[in-house]
Amino acid sequence: MDGRSEIKEFLASRRAQVTPERAGLPTYGGHRRVKGLRREEVALLAGVSVDYYVRLERSNLRGASEQVLDALARALLLDEAERTHLFDLARAANATPTATRRRGSTQRVRPSVQRILDVVDAPAWVRNARHDLLAANRLGYALYSEMSTDPITPPNNGTYCRFRGQV
Repeated sequence: MDGRSEIKEFLASRRAQVTPERAGLPTYGGHRRVKGLRREEVALLAGVSVDYYVRLERSNLRGASEQVLDALARALLLDEAERTHLFDLARAANATPTATRRRGSTQRVRPSVQRILDVVDAPAWVRNARHDLLAANRLGYALYSEMSTDPITPPNNGTYCRFRGQV
């Protein structure tokens, strides 16, 4: 059994074992189509949205916080072994590598843009959406000289400010 189907099977089976009476919820009507708790009831007991719980039960534990997992364990009335298993499943889900986002080819500005930058008498620069410094005039490079010490990666204003504690 792979991790994703194990998560789904584990949460669904534990949800089926807890009755509304046992969870302290009122029951309305006599016949329930679902054995155990409904997804909405688990979400209510755990203090999360129904959509979020459905994503968790559909094997998406990636990024679930310890507080959410604790709340889920309480809502599903898990014993210590089951709680440990839930946390192990979440750890395994977070350990699997995600699809890494490929960085596009190195972006450059057109020579005409560089010529415009060069005639400006004030610091001027061009950045992309990720705040990589793509081009600058002489004064612009002087302004960002401390940021552009790494010869491999392009200088990044967002990373530099965060590192320096300016954000």
